[in-house]
Amino acid sequence: MNDLPKKLKSKLDERQQANALRFLGKQNNLIDFSSNDYLGFSKSETIFNEAHKFLIGHNIKQNGATGSRLLSGNHHLFSVVENMLFNFHNSNSALIFNSGYDANIGFFSSIPQRGDVILYDEFIHASIRDGISMSNAKAYKFKHNDLEALEILMLRHSEFLSESHQNIYIVTESVFSMDGDTPDLINLSALCKKNNAYLVIDEAHAIGVFGDSGAGLIQDLNLESTIFARIITFGKAMGCHGAAILGSETLKQYLINFSRSFIYTTALPPHSLATIHSAYHELVESKNIGNLHQNIRFFKAEIIKYKLEHLFIESNSAIHCCVISGNEKIKFIAEKLQEKGFDVKPILSPTVPKDQERLRFCLHSYNSSEEISEVLKALSNLILL
Repeated sequence: MNDLPKKLKSKLDERQQANALRFLGKQNNLIDFSSNDYLGFSKSETIFNEAHKFLIGHNIKQNGATGSRLLSGNHHLFSVVENMLFNFHNSNSALIFNSGYDANIGFFSSIPQRGDVILYDEFIHASIRDGISMSNAKAYKFKHNDLEALEILMLRHSEFLSESHQNIYIVTESVFSMDGDTPDLINLSALCKKNNAYLVIDEAHAIGVFGDSGAGLIQDLNLESTIFARIITFGKAMGCHGAAILGSETLKQYLINFSRSFIYTTALPPHSLATIHSAYHELVESKNIGNLHQNIRFFKAEIIKYKLEHLFIESNSAIHCCVISGNEKIKFIAEKLQEKGFDVKPILSPTVPKDQERLRFCLHSYNSSEEISEVLKALSNLILL
């Protein structure tokens, strides 16, 4: 009875036959074009040392939280860091979750109610989809970044919902993790206001990359007051762990009472909160955001230089994707780039739709111009094979 049931084994076999079987990777010493550590904060000795000083300054010598925040785990650093977060992000409140996944499933499984409608971008992150699947609301996807298609859906549902006092929730990302592109957030927020819809934005890949001191795209566009909820995460550019939901004080109170991924889990330990606090302090002081954007501009110029622009999805973010159809082909090119010393990862179907397989280049403040030019030159030569 130790082996998998036949149904599960057959699903693994299907993945292997499609050349899409996943494996856990190993850390390597290759040139980093794959991690989400956009600013290099995960390896920052300054942040590491400041986090330790922060704990000592608060007289905390504790490894674990000891329980959920509603029981024994709500140590006082939570209020310190949450106050810092909502002030920094120009919000009325912040509620910390253990991860971006926890935040998304906690929000979408508890906020939309039976009879409500969720309209979500077709390329939305898997964690949001999982949260939506746990909700009692009806959900419909709209074509990626297509506001006309979204408005048609909104009008289809809004008349009935206004009569029954139900709500529409619109869900998208400010920077999409698999494409690196961005919706028209200004017109999207106006459309939601016009139709009395609640707009929810996942800013996971915008925090630390866009806006004044890396505050994100929503603040960069002065849209804070138009957004019902922002999901921010600390495991990307911030180089640490955890997430938070930004919104009204009543939204925070609701989540504390009804979000199961918040209620029924051990809280983050003090050291995690100290690292978040120190990372935000470094964000204000650091020149890394400027270096990152300089590398983004150079990468885009080199794409044109090597005549690769027809393969890349347009992006101004730290994520740039080269679409090459077929799992086998994309894995082959990635392996050859890795052999040349560049850590570039293939994104295979079914993670992305079939025939939309891609190489995902993540840029960082610490990548050199030589590294960027060399990896794109190598890609250009491999495509010609």
